[in-house]
Amino acid sequence: MRDGRRARPGPHRRHRDLFVSAVLVAGGATGIGAAAVRAFRQRGDRVLLADRNDEAGRALIEEDLPGEGMFLHCDFSDGDAAEAAVEAAVGFGVGSLDVVFYNAAVLEAHPLGEWTVDDWDRSMAVNLRAPFLMSQAAAPHLRKSEQGRIILTSSTGAFRGHAGMPAYHATKAGLLGMVRALADELGPDGVTVNAVCPGWVDTAFNDSFWAHQQDPGRALGDLTESIPLRRQAAPDDMTGVLLFLASPASSYITGQALVIDGGYTSV
Repeated sequence: MRDGRRARPGPHRRHRDLFVSAVLVAGGATGIGAAAVRAFRQRGDRVLLADRNDEAGRALIEEDLPGEGMFLHCDFSDGDAAEAAVEAAVGFGVGSLDVVFYNAAVLEAHPLGEWTVDDWDRSMAVNLRAPFLMSQAAAPHLRKSEQGRIILTSSTGAFRGHAGMPAYHATKAGLLGMVRALADELGPDGVTVNAVCPGWVDTAFNDSFWAHQQDPGRALGDLTESIPLRRQAAPDDMTGVLLFLASPASSYITGQALVIDGGYTSV
């Protein structure tokens, strides 16, 4: 594991008389995760970003924002990466950890007959095993927090299916079952566990899906027309819900799947 940080002076627990959280963002060098890193740091939180994209991750941490940031190189297909990220986040948080946002994922699209065991196992490792291992490693620290939070990125793919993506849909649906189980186990200690379920977000993450379509341009047009708001989301459209779930205002919300999809799953 390799790390880099942008140091800033100031106290950890308080910033301009507001509560400052120690936050771990797993999978945040680009897209939704990068928007989350910026939003948490903008409100003054101390953020450890764990990702395998060194160039984008380090550039993000170098941005001039109020909250401190640190980058750690992690590949979450590695079974040891989740625990290493938690340990680094606790160290960077001066012994504390308040919020875990697991956003790393793999999206692969292949015809059914072309899927291999390695393809399937890679999706399971990153999309389902790693968030479980991260929650397991983080739980003792979150129990000590004044507002322990676990937020996992699922997807509207947990509710709807698309040809060629069985592993993605299976793992995103599996996350919702895990959220409910963890909410029940950690709730007595005041730790909330929730999932956000983005709809279609305009990022490179979906490129493999579009490449799988016979006519990507037409498919995109049809998709946009099927969304009541008539557009895909931007990564920043997700941050309001994330900040809410990581705040005292959400203290009585746990075990939930919050859909952010422009109405896509409602019609």
